[in-house]
Formats: sequence, C-alpha cells, structure tokens
Amino acid sequence: MSISVPPNNNTDEYIQRQLAGPMPWIGMYVAAASLACSVAMATNVFHGFRSKKLWFPCKYFSLNATSLTLLAVAMKLPVDLTTNFWAITDRLAKLSSLALMSIATGNFMISVGSMDDKDILTNVTALAILIVTVFVDVFIQIIQTRSIIRRHLVFPEEVLTAVSMLFLLALLLSSSIMILSTKKYLEAKYQEIHSEALSEESLDTSEFTTRKLKGLVKKYWVMAETGSPQFVIARSATSAASGVICMLIVVILLVAQIRMAVIHKRFGLTASVYGNSTNWILISQSIGVAFGSLAPALRWYIAVNLRCSTKVKDELKIETYWTERLVEWKRSSLPSTIRHLKRKKVLHTAKGYTLNFLVRVQIFIVLSSKLVLLISSFVSHPLVLLFQHLKYLKIQKRINSIPRNVEESGDDNTETDIRRYALKLKGEAELPEKTLESICNEVERVIEIGKKQQPKSLLQLLKKSNSFDGVITFDSNQVPSLHPQEPPNCWSLPLVTLTCISISLPNISNDKVNSIVSSVREGLVFVNLVEKCLYNNGDLMNTREAATIWTGVELHHKWQDKVDLQKISLESRNSHDALQKLSTESEKIVLKFKRDSKDCVMRNPLNWPPNIIAANSMYRISQTISLVYNQQGVNIEEETEDDERLFERLSVMIADILSACLINLTRVITMKCHRNSIEEREKNVREAALLLGETEQVLSFLWHRESPRFSSEQTAAYIEEWRSVMEMTPSQHSGYDHVSIEILEG
Repeated sequence: MSISVPPNNNTDEYIQRQLAGPMPWIGMYVAAASLACSVAMATNVFHGFRSKKLWFPCKYFSLNATSLTLLAVAMKLPVDLTTNFWAITDRLAKLSSLALMSIATGNFMISVGSMDDKDILTNVTALAILIVTVFVDVFIQIIQTRSIIRRHLVFPEEVLTAVSMLFLLALLLSSSIMILSTKKYLEAKYQEIHSEALSEESLDTSEFTTRKLKGLVKKYWVMAETGSPQFVIARSATSAASGVICMLIVVILLVAQIRMAVIHKRFGLTASVYGNSTNWILISQSIGVAFGSLAPALRWYIAVNLRCSTKVKDELKIETYWTERLVEWKRSSLPSTIRHLKRKKVLHTAKGYTLNFLVRVQIFIVLSSKLVLLISSFVSHPLVLLFQHLKYLKIQKRINSIPRNVEESGDDNTETDIRRYALKLKGEAELPEKTLESICNEVERVIEIGKKQQPKSLLQLLKKSNSFDGVITFDSNQVPSLHPQEPPNCWSLPLVTLTCISISLPNISNDKVNSIVSSVREGLVFVNLVEKCLYNNGDLMNTREAATIWTGVELHHKWQDKVDLQKISLESRNSHDALQKLSTESEKIVLKFKRDSKDCVMRNPLNWPPNIIAANSMYRISQTISLVYNQQGVNIEEETEDDERLFERLSVMIADILSACLINLTRVITMKCHRNSIEEREKNVREAALLLGETEQVLSFLWHRESPRFSSEQTAAYIEEWRSVMEMTPSQHSGYDHVSIEILEG
C-alpha cells in the first residue's frame, strides 16, 4: 500500500508529524513512572518516621526488578538522542531525570543489605548497566551538540549531576562488596551472643513470666536491629558520603530551576515533541528528588552523630571487611575446566592484576568517604551538639514534671544490660544511648499493639479447661478402625472436627454456637503457627491439609463443603441422631475410597488425600463421643438438657486440646527470635514481639497449669506425644510438673 500524502506537503515532514503524534502520551507515561518512584520513596520516608527508624530502611523502594523498570521508563528523556530539547523546560526536565536517577541510587544504597549474594550480583549489575547507559547517552549528546548546548545555562548542572550519578554507583558497589563480608562477621557475633543468652536462660527454665519472656524478646530485638545489614550500611561512611552527594544534587537542581525562572521569561514553554508532558515530568521528578533526598540526608546525620566521639586516627583506618571479599576472590583458584597451562597462567595473572586494582579502588572510595564524613562531622559538630542539648533540656523538663512517686514506681529495666547485645563492626563507634533506648521503646510499642489484638473469646474458652484430659478422650481405641492403620493426628484436625460436631448438635442456641466458632477461629491462628514452626518440613502435611475444611465450617457451617451442619442440627431429634448422621456420612466416604483406591495408596495413611483423613477423623471422634459419654452415663438420646451438657463437655474437650497445644507458644516465640537468616531476622523478631503481646494473657493462664513431663526423646509439639505420655500407667508415669520447656531449644 502507498502512503496517502496530502497535496503540497513534504512527505518527510508529514511522516515526522505522524510519528511525533503519540509522543505527548509517552511523556505522560514517563511522568507516571516518575511519580510512582516518587511515591515509593516518600512512603519509605513516612514508614521511617512512623517506626522511628531515622535510618529509613528500604521497604517500599528497594533495588529490585520493579523499581529498575520504573526508573528505566523515567529515564526516557536523557537517553533520547533524536529529539531536540532546546527549550528551558525541556532541558530542566532532562536535568531532573538525571537528579532522580542519582537520588534513587542513593536510596538503593542500604537495600543490598536485605539481599543474598546472588540477588546482590544480579540487581547491582542491572543498576550499573542502566546508569552507565544513561551516562553514556548524556555525554554523547553533550559532545555532539557542545556548540549549541553552551548557550543553555543548565549545561554545568547536567555535567555535575551525571558525574554524581557515577559517584553514587561507585559508593553502592563499594557498600555491596563490604556487606558480603560483614554478614559473616555479624552472624558469627550474633551466634556468640546467642550462646551467652542461651546459657543464661537455661539456668532457670522451670518458671517463666511475661516479664522474663519480654526481656528475652528485647535482647534478640536489639541484636536483630543493630545487626541488621541495612542498618549497618546506613551507619557506614559510604552511606554518609552518598547523603552528602544527594544533598548537593538537590541544591544543584533547585538552583538551576530558580535561576532559569528568573532569567527566562518563557520558563514554562516547551519545544520538544513531548509537548506539555515535559512540565509534568519536571514536576513529578522534582517531587521525587525532594522526598528521596530526605532518607540519604538523615542517614548522613546518623553517621555524623555516631562519629562525633571517634578519634581521627581511628576514623581514617580502613577495616579489613571493606576489601576482604575482593582478597578472597583474588586467592580463589580458577575453574578446573581450564586445562591449558599457558592460558590458565595468563588468566590467573590477569585476575590478580584486576583484583589488585579493584582493591586499590575500594580503598580509595572508602578513604574518600571517611574523609567526607570526617569533614562534615567537624563542620556540623556544633549544630549536632546544640540539637542534642535542646533535646536533652526538653526531656529533662518532661521528667521534672512527673510526680516523684510515679517516677519511682516505674518499671525497672536496669536488670538487663542491653548494650551487651548491640552488634557493631570492628572500628565502629558505640551506638548512642538514645538509639538503644529508641530500639527498646519500639519493642514495647509492638508488644502494646499485640495486646490490643488479644483473643478474648479464646481466653474465655481456655478458662473452661482444668486438665488436659480432652487430649486423650477425643479419640478412643475401642472404636473399630476402618483400616488396619490409622493416620496420626495433628492439633488442628481434632479441633475442627469437634467444632463441627458441636455445631451439628440440636437444641443449642445460636449464641453458644457462634461463641465456640469464634473461640476456635482465634485459637486456630496460634495452633497453625505452632504446627508451622515446630513440625518438620512436610511432617503430617496431608493431616494438616485436612484441617483446611475449617474455611467452609467457619463461613457456611458446612463440613467438606457438602454436609450442612446446621441442617443436621435442625433435623436431628437429639445428639445421638446427629452423631450417627455424621458418623455414617464420614464412614461412607472412607469406605468408598478404600474400595476404589489402589493398595499402594491405602497402605500408608499418611498418603491418604486430605478429605479422606478428615472423614476418618469425623468417624472416629463421633463414634468416640457416643461410646465414651454412654459409658459415663450421659443419655444423649434425651433432648435439650443433655444436648446442652454434651455441648459443654465438647467445649471443655476443645479447651483441653487448645491448652495443650498453646503451651508450645513460648517455644514458638523464642524460635522466631533466633531461628532465621540474617536478612529476615528483624522481621521475625518483630513477629515474635507481636505474638507475645497477642498471647500474653493466654500464656499467663497456661503457665500456672500443670502439664505432663516429657523425656528428652519426646516433644510437647505433637499431640500424639501428649497422648502417649498421658496414657501411661500410674507406675510408668512420672507425674505432672509445672510447665517446663527448653526456652532456647534448637
């Protein structure tokens, strides 16, 4: 097909106009991507202020594929080599793009701390490719159009911002190399302090109180916070240097915009094919530069605050962890696949020269960063002291306003020297008292948040339990098995099954049914957590999966999404009738599976499908209830009064099982404190503190209960272990003792 061209129009000009038509929309797309980056950086700042972490951890804007893709879109103007950008607004939009890229790199600085080695290599390489591409494109434009660009007064700012972008990349690469080594050191230091805490806590595990558990969580919180790789980078010299550069970039962009607004009357006009979208690009990226500069600037302030008491000779010392990984790479052998001797020798020599050069570059970067930090410390030291003095006066005034008796009656937190648990690198200054105080206050704040979410219905149900007999009585050996082997139980499945039976009983008020469902709902949250934390990987997987029928029970009061429990309750004459209906229905499901399935599947009950395990549980428990309560003289064939009595007994049985399971919460909390990788430790300790707040009343109630003693080969994490211990004869049973759990087991 031939292109239809209007008469008397130049074909090239017409095609050019047609191609330039969608460019304003592309410009708006660039503005939207820039705004997304700006919002993410602003959210990071908001999160830092809200959590009182003024080193601003990278949570919403970190170095990953999503942020790099958004930045690549936002860099459309600097890498566009074909469009004419001669208007002042167009030039400022390109300058703001370079500034946004630089500020984003400064924000990315500490996010490498939360990555493993492979992710660091992948993401840092991708960022380096993007920055080098932008830098090369910008300087190609500057060199090719230098005679024209000199007429534009933002030329120096473009050069400075582009060079600053490379400096920030170098600082990020330096921090990435450093954190690869420091993670090993921090982990070794953590394990050393953890061993001390283990020996201290193992001295007395017979009695536990909320105060002791809170002190334990606080210790691990301090270790996790101070040893967080992101916080380590945030208080490093390279992070401080990046903060200085980011502040200079903000000044450069601001001065350029003010100067252009004063000099040029037609400031808001554009001349590129992007049209007025360049105004939106300039606005969105300027917002990102403003908000994004806050985090690097305050990280610089933290580093300055930490260095105020450090000696100059110690400040300029280059610690080994800055170059340790490069030295390891240099000493490592070449791959065995290279067998040619001369080629191997050449490669080994080239590798040695290259890594020697990189070591010198790393030392230069670190030394330069330390000099920048040292100079800025001297310059800002009087201001820092003034700010600290004003803060001290404010705190002192508030303390003096507190009545003397109230002050003396406050909690005594001096029993634990928290400073012992603060992790720091060799050569680092001691963390200020205010920083440690803020970390400890954060623990209290998270625990208080948990206290507001305490399971009130669950606590009321647990108070019905006076023993752990329900752990045994929910399933009787006198019930004939549908298969020679029975699948083992987990905690959640009998709880769900007993709740289903409670719902199906007739003559029970809706308030009581809703109450038991609400209590079990709250309890299953913690039961599932116990099973997830304490069970081995894949242990009782199908049995635990069988308990997921709870969703249908909770939402629609239906067992396995087809048996309407409320309908059974309405149509049954008495409890015996309801139990028979549930038993018959579940027996049919198991027998049909037994008849239709292959022998290899039926041989091991652990391989049964979850719905079959759930049906087998319903059959055994419903038969057990009929059998046990008939033996105890409860006539479940009568109406109303005995129905309610059975409902109450089922409630007590559920409470007994929940009590036995939730005793393990102490162990879950302690495991969450220290059983995790260094990148996720901070998150897990926060979850432990929140869990402590949520279960404080539950734990206080359970700690006053007596539980069976478990031998070293047994564990309280499994319901089958509880049943085996409690079913011992009096001569074999070692009796009951106060709850005693190895707090730091594992």
